[in-house]
Formats: sequence, C-alpha cells, structure tokens
Amino acid sequence: MTVKQRNALDWAQLACDTLMNQYEPVKLPPSDRWHYHQGVFLCGMHDVWELTGEQKYFDYFKEYVDKLVDEEGNFYFARSELDAIQPGLLLLPLYKETKDKRYKVAAAKLRNLLNTLNKTKEGGFWHKDKYPYQMWLDGLYMAGPFTIQYGQMFDEPELTDLVMEQERLMRKNTKKENGLYYHGYDESKQTPWATEKGHAPEVWGRALGWYSMVTANFIEMLPEGHEKRDELKQVVHELIDALIKFQDEETGLWNQVVDKAGEEGNYLESSCSCLFTYAIAKAVNKGYVDKSYWTYAEKAFKGLVENKIEVDQKGNFTLHDICIGTSIGTYDYYVNRETSANDLHGVGAFILASVQIAIGSENN
Repeated sequence: MTVKQRNALDWAQLACDTLMNQYEPVKLPPSDRWHYHQGVFLCGMHDVWELTGEQKYFDYFKEYVDKLVDEEGNFYFARSELDAIQPGLLLLPLYKETKDKRYKVAAAKLRNLLNTLNKTKEGGFWHKDKYPYQMWLDGLYMAGPFTIQYGQMFDEPELTDLVMEQERLMRKNTKKENGLYYHGYDESKQTPWATEKGHAPEVWGRALGWYSMVTANFIEMLPEGHEKRDELKQVVHELIDALIKFQDEETGLWNQVVDKAGEEGNYLESSCSCLFTYAIAKAVNKGYVDKSYWTYAEKAFKGLVENKIEVDQKGNFTLHDICIGTSIGTYDYYVNRETSANDLHGVGAFILASVQIAIGSENN
C-alpha cells in the first residue's frame, strides 16, 4: 500500500498496530508506570476502537490498566501532579463497558487528588508540587476532561465549573497579543524564566496543542445551555484564526516555538502539528468554525504524512521530530530539547488527529 492509498483511518490503525506489535501494553515507555505518555497514546487507541469496533484495540488498553490496577482498585501513581490524572480517561470507558467496580474505585482516587493538590492564590492548580505557584497549559488537558467526565458519570456537576475556572485562569494569565498562549505562568514570579507579568517567555507548540485540543473537547462535554459553551466556541475560533497565521506555507506544519519561524534552531515539530490538526478538524467537525477551515487541517495532515512519517519495508510506522517531555524555559531551551521517533506524545497525538480527519473526510 503506497502513501497515497492510505486514508486517515488507515494511518491511525497502522500507528496503533506498529506499537502494539512492538510492546505489550504495560511495557509502553516509560514501562510499568501509570503515566500520561501511555495515556495519550491509549486514548488515541480508544478513539480508533470506537470508530472501527475492532476488539483488539479495546483489549490492549484494558490490559494496560489491568496490569497496573489491582482487584480492589489500588494502584501506584504520582500524587503531586496533574499529569497522573490523564490516564484516568481510560478508567471511565472501562467502567462503562464492564461495570467492574475496581475501575470506579481507581477513578475516585484520581478524582480525590483535586482535594489535596496545591493551588495558586487565585485557585488554580499547581502543575506539580515541584513547580510551586505555576499553572501550565498542559494541565488543562491532563486533568480537565477526566474531571468533567467523572463528575458527569458520578453526579458531581460542580466539577465542570471547577474545570471551567481553571481554563479561565489559564486564559487570563497566558494569552499573548497575537492570539496564541504562553506555555504557562508563575504567580509568584520567582522562577528564572518568569517575565514581569509572570508568564512564560515563549509559545511552546505542544503546550499550546494540548490547550487547543482540550478547549475544542470541552464544548461538547458541557450541557446544552451551559453559559460557557458560546464563550469557549469563541475562544476556539480565535485561537484557530491565530494558529493558521503561523502555519508553515510549504508543509502545513507548525514550529516548536510557534510564532518564531525562521529563528535559529527552530524547526517544524510533529506533536504540536498533530494537536493543532486535531483541534482544527474537530472544530470543523462540530461546527465551531465553518467548513472553509478544513483545508488547513487537511494540509497539515498531508504535511505530516509526507514530511514526518516513514514506513519501513515491513510496514512499520515511524513518526519523526517529536520533542521529548519539556518544562517551561527560554527560547534556547525549547529549540535545544532532544527529539525522538515514535515518542508516545507524538504518536498518540497523531492517532487522535487521524481519527478527526477520518471523521471529517466523509463530510468535507
């Protein structure tokens, strides 16, 4: 099968199948850990399962959870950070499908982190205890969708309002004049990177990618008539309008530091390009922006396939130029971060984007 013969769903399945063949679920890197790297990838796999109905995908992400969560719902996870909540997105569909109580017990443990995590004076969750008074864009995706869905599943509607307040604080403190968002901010202004206003000095692609994806997702999670729905539609529309101004004309991709194309060391980074593709495609699919925006998502997806993906003779999938896990820093810090191939940040984001492209391709 040539590149031109694969559609978006084919690409999503090829990415899933390659890693499934390479790793048993609990050995996905970092192995034997409850971690958002695996969570992002397996959430992509969950979307593929929903779209295709192929049982092997459900069985794979179920096995990941089952090897880490015992019969009573106990498991080891980091209790000082928002990142630990993200894989909880796997517990909720597993509970829904199986009604196995241990998934509910495990989910409740993650939900209860919200009672103990430190907060800024404004009420925003610290990203991690080791980053005092810092809120990061990443955190909205790491904890937000799980928190809203948990509240809806187990009758805590106030959790939706809690998440909406986190989003408001992020927007208030990180939005840049050009419509993009800085990586995060430090309320105490004590960190070396903090600007006079406390925000990060740069717009890092993947952090903004998490934000673009999660805000597009929040809208459909809110009940009809919720006061935040129209506000978030505007947020998503404005962000997409800002993003397309920084889309690389030739490839359709985006830079590691999004708004500094052409500066020394900057490069077209895969994971953020996948996440922006997802956000634009999802916004079109849901009618948050009009269909004319589909061309930007389509161009980006084509750019990923043609410039960042390699398929070897055995048919194995590799996604290149994925920035590894990254804290907040200065321009040089971001552009000098190591890149890797098939890092789960990137492959997971690619699968998520592919599913949205597959859904939209039927209608656009």
